Amino acid sequence: MIIHLKNMKKQLFSLVLLILTLGLSPSFAQDKATQSLEKAVEELRQLLIKPDQKGLENITAEELSYGHSAGRVEDQKEFIDFLLSGKSQFVSIDLEDQSVDIIGKTGIVRHTLLAETNNEGVKGNIKLGVLMLWQKDGKNWKLLARQAFKM
Repeated sequence: MIIHLKNMKKQLFSLVLLILTLGLSPSFAQDKATQSLEKAVEELRQLLIKPDQKGLENITAEELSYGHSAGRVEDQKEFIDFLLSGKSQFVSIDLEDQSVDIIGKTGIVRHTLLAETNNEGVKGNIKLGVLMLWQKDGKNWKLLARQAFKM
């Protein structure tokens, strides 16, 4: 009888452990995906301050639609060329109130962007609301669409 109870306890413990593991796995995977998307957003933030053609090509989708707060919309090539031209520069960028939602292979990121700019020698400060859509491409996130609006 004692041996039987010990076996039942082991089986019960194993069952509880299995249930907990199965119940926590999706949330753990979601946390990992969220962290990897947040890392991609941070990489983009750094590339906006110090543009690098290869880095920008790697983090953006070929089908990119990049909307500026003034209404201008650029594709991937226009976006990269404009950043590399130096006509408009981000001196610093801070992101606040960021939210990240992942649905399948699509990531939705919203935040407030606070930045110091230098547009052809004219220094300024901006505060923008930003919505970005990211898509998972293998192990990497690619920016598919971005729209900014003045706040």
